[in-house]
Amino acid sequence: MPTISKKLLVLILVSGLLLLAILHSWSPGSNSGVDIRPRQGNTLLELLENKSKEGVSHDDIPYHIKEDVACRLAQITCECKADKETIRLPFSNLLFPRVWAHNLHLAFLGTDPDPEAVKSRRAQEYNSFQRRTLTSADLLIVAEANSPLQYPTQGVEVQPLKTIIIPGLGLREKSRSSHMVRLTATLGTFDVAATVDGVSIEGEGEKSVKLSSPLLSSLNRQLQFVTYTNTVFHPRTADTVQFATDGHQSVFTIKVRHNTIPKLYNTGSNGDYNISALVTIATKTFLRYDKLKDLIDSIRQYYPTITIVVADDNEHTSPVTGPHVEHYIMPFGKGWFAGRNLAVSQVSTKYVLWVDDDFIFTASTKLEKMVDILEKTTLDLVGGAVREATGFTATFRHTISVDEGGEEGNCLHIRKGYHHDIMGFPNCVVADAVINFFMGRTEKVQQVGFDPRLARRGHLEFFIDALGSLHIGSCSDVIVGHASKIKLPWSKTESEKTYERFRYSSSNDDDGKIHNEVFYFKNRFKCMTSN
Repeated sequence: MPTISKKLLVLILVSGLLLLAILHSWSPGSNSGVDIRPRQGNTLLELLENKSKEGVSHDDIPYHIKEDVACRLAQITCECKADKETIRLPFSNLLFPRVWAHNLHLAFLGTDPDPEAVKSRRAQEYNSFQRRTLTSADLLIVAEANSPLQYPTQGVEVQPLKTIIIPGLGLREKSRSSHMVRLTATLGTFDVAATVDGVSIEGEGEKSVKLSSPLLSSLNRQLQFVTYTNTVFHPRTADTVQFATDGHQSVFTIKVRHNTIPKLYNTGSNGDYNISALVTIATKTFLRYDKLKDLIDSIRQYYPTITIVVADDNEHTSPVTGPHVEHYIMPFGKGWFAGRNLAVSQVSTKYVLWVDDDFIFTASTKLEKMVDILEKTTLDLVGGAVREATGFTATFRHTISVDEGGEEGNCLHIRKGYHHDIMGFPNCVVADAVINFFMGRTEKVQQVGFDPRLARRGHLEFFIDALGSLHIGSCSDVIVGHASKIKLPWSKTESEKTYERFRYSSSNDDDGKIHNEVFYFKNRFKCMTSN
């Protein structure tokens, strides 16, 4: 009888947990998504009104909002809102993870003696950033309906201070006594590479040129020879060209930029992947020379000649030697991301593999798989999986998105998960952030870089900076081991205790302030949410 009672009790407990899970999934605060529908005023209506006014206005014609589609339009309605706590049970956060929110506006400005000055500086920096990065190529251009003007809509480029023929120019209209077009630019001048009889040209070598002819065919022939010369040097910008005729005007852009200089790598092999020639392993060590030795020994079992770069900011350093090992000493306690920058800066191979100094290579750590997907896809970086001593394996796949938030800054949203599978590569997906075991194209990782202010902790910050720059994947079948962290308190060495004080100390809140500043000021976020 007691055995039956125990079974019944277990059954009731399990049923109760399942019921709570179902109820939680139905609750309005479910973490299945963030509600971006407008909450104050009818901003959706305003958004549609603004969109409709970008073309010809038809204000007198009524319309009906299709809510399920219109709610997905970009709106400046980001809110710093967390899920409500609906269940209070032991391990409820593990069973029913909630979206948490961190108000960076309050966290960072609340501790500053002059918050208004900080806000002003951030606004000035943001305006300067926009001036540096936005060009005429970013402007919205709407082609006029049934315009007789023919012109290129995209794909026209010229190198700084060079000359090109503008392709695709033409005039399509009924024959009349005279036909005329005018071109006007800001950063360059117009001319013709050849002349056509019967065509009058005014303004050769100037920013505005007028071409006219009584014969439409002759004018169109002349338009095939119109040139544009960039006269205002800038390594990467765009010029807006106005193309007009009687009663019609159109606009198109000419990109002004240098040709991209390729960065190619001679791996010395046309057959199978030569991992030692393609990949360098980079790591950062601090107070864990024993773990670092185990890592290097495990790497040598599978990749005896691969280069290993070690950044070291220990106070009392010990030599790290061996074939194909490069050991770089840093100032004491310089930090986690500074070490990453140093290590990655010394990589000269096509790819860099980042590992923590307490990882262990196993038979499942197949770097060839990572190289293969990077060679055959547009990915810039691919993460693997880390297996704990308990057998638990993590990929740390996350998606990252940003909602517009107006003058106060934007909202950053981080969610567990990924975007989609990668065709042809089982167990691989596209995500925005991956675990601390990843291989990337060296120059792309170097371009994003690691903020050296993040000394004690930092990981997602790199992927937030990389959003929009790196195409990222994750493959769960490339696995590295993780040295066991399960130790009884009295069995820990002095080195391990010191490491924990540096790594996890909560007595000093400077680290939190730095993170708030990075997100609020550098990245211009006012709020971040995550699950």
